[in-house]
Amino acid sequence: MSTEVQAVNEEQIEINRRVPTGKLLAYATGLVGQNFTYGFIAGWLFYYLEYIRQISPKISGIITGISRVWDSINDPIIGGLIDKHKFRNGEKLRPILILTPPFIGVLAVLMFLPFNLNKSALIIMICVCYLLWDFFYSFQDVALWGMVAVSSPSSVERGRVAQWISIGAGAGSAIVSLFPSFRSAVEGMGVSSVYVFFIFAVIFGFGGEMLSMTAHKMPEVIETPKSEESLFEAIFVLRHNKTLMWISIARFFRDVFNTVLPWVYFFESREIYDLGIAKIGYGNIQVIYGLMTGAVSAVAMLFATKIASKLGGMKRLLLVAQASNIICRVISFFVGFNSPSRIFITMGLMAIANIPVNSMDIAHRSITTDSIDYVEYKTGKRTEGISFSIQNLVTKLASAVVQIVNGFVLSALGHDSSRKNFDQNPLYMKWQWPIFMLGPVIGAVIYTFFISFVKDDEEEKKKVEAALYERHHAVDEKAEMLNK
Repeated sequence: MSTEVQAVNEEQIEINRRVPTGKLLAYATGLVGQNFTYGFIAGWLFYYLEYIRQISPKISGIITGISRVWDSINDPIIGGLIDKHKFRNGEKLRPILILTPPFIGVLAVLMFLPFNLNKSALIIMICVCYLLWDFFYSFQDVALWGMVAVSSPSSVERGRVAQWISIGAGAGSAIVSLFPSFRSAVEGMGVSSVYVFFIFAVIFGFGGEMLSMTAHKMPEVIETPKSEESLFEAIFVLRHNKTLMWISIARFFRDVFNTVLPWVYFFESREIYDLGIAKIGYGNIQVIYGLMTGAVSAVAMLFATKIASKLGGMKRLLLVAQASNIICRVISFFVGFNSPSRIFITMGLMAIANIPVNSMDIAHRSITTDSIDYVEYKTGKRTEGISFSIQNLVTKLASAVVQIVNGFVLSALGHDSSRKNFDQNPLYMKWQWPIFMLGPVIGAVIYTFFISFVKDDEEEKKKVEAALYERHHAVDEKAEMLNK
C-alpha cells in the first residue's frame, strides 16, 4: 500500500471513528446493570449457600466450582455459535442484548427464593437455576463485550469505548459492594437474612438485567459476512491470536491468586474498630475499605487511555499496574491491620496501588479488540464472539478454581460457619491476613511474566487499520454496484 493511500485511509478512519456520546453512555449504563447482576451472584452465592443456608464450605465450593468449570467449557462453543450466526437485520451481537436479559434476571431471583427446602432439594434447585442462568448470561456477556470490537474501525476510539464501558462495569460492581451495609440496614428492620438476600436478588439480579438492556442502543458499525465454516474451524482460528492467549493465561493466574480467600471472610472476622467517635466492624469496614481503595482509582479510570498513551501503550499500563500492586501489598502486609491507624494506612496504600490496577480491564479489552483486527487482517475472519468468549472462559475457570480452593482452604483452617467469623479458631485468624494481602502478590508476579509476551505495536496497529479500511471499503463498493 502506498504512503499516500495509507494517509488517506487514516484520515477517513479518523472521520468515521467517533462513537456518539449518547450511544456510548447507553452502552456504559448497560454494563452498570449487567454488573449489578454478576456482582451479586458471583460475590454472594457461595456465602449465601454456606452462611444463610448452612451448607458446608466444601459442598458449597464444589457446587459453585464444578458449575463454573462446565460454564467455562461452554463459552468457546457459545462464542463460535455467535460468530457463525447473523440475525435478519444483518447484525451479529446487538439483538442478543435485548433477548437474553429477561431470562437472566428471572433465574437470578429463583436462586435466592426463600423456600424452606431440605438441603438436597435446595442444592439441586440452585444448580439447575445456576446452569441455566449462566447459559443465557454467557450469550449476553460475549455480545456485550464483543460490541467494543465493532464499535469503531479505530483502535484509539475502541480504547475510549473500552474505557467508558469499563467505568460502567466498575460502577455497577461498586454499588453491589455496598450490599453489606444495605444488608445491615434491612436486617436492622427485623427482616431475616434469607429474605434480605431475596430482596436484593430482585433489585440487583432482575433490576440489573432490565437496566442492561440500554446497551442495545449501541450500533454495530463494523459489519462482517456470515461465517460458513464449521464450529471447530471457527474456534481453531484463534491459533492466529497469540495476544489473546498470553492475556488469557496472565489473567487466569491473577484472578486465582486475587481471591484465594474471599475478602468478606477477612472483614467479617474483625469484630470492631474503635475510632473514638464511633465503632465500626463487620460489613461496614468492608464497605469503607472498598470505597477508600476504589474512589481515587475510579476517577483515574476517566483518564486511562491518556495515562496509557503517556506510558507508551496499554501493555505498559498493565506492567506498571502490577509493579504498583506488588510494592503496595508487601508494604501493607508489614503495616498490618490490628488498629484503626494501621488499617487506614493500608487502605491508603491500596488506594495508590489501585490507580493503575483498576484500569487493567480497559487495557485488556483494548488490546483484545486490536488483536481481533489483526486476525481479520491475517485470515479475513472477524472473531468477536469467540475472542470475548475466551475472556468469559478465563474468568469462569479461574472463579471455579477459586470456589473449590476457597472451600478446602476454609475447611483446612477449621472455619465453622455456625460461629461468627470473629469467633473462629486461632489457626484461621492467624492465616487470614497473609492470604488476603500476599496471595495476590504471587498472582501479580506470574501475571507480569506472561503479559511480557504480549505485542502492542502502535505502528503495526495503524497499518492493520488502514488495510482493513481499504478492504471493507472495496467490499462496500462492490455490494453497491451489484445492487444497482
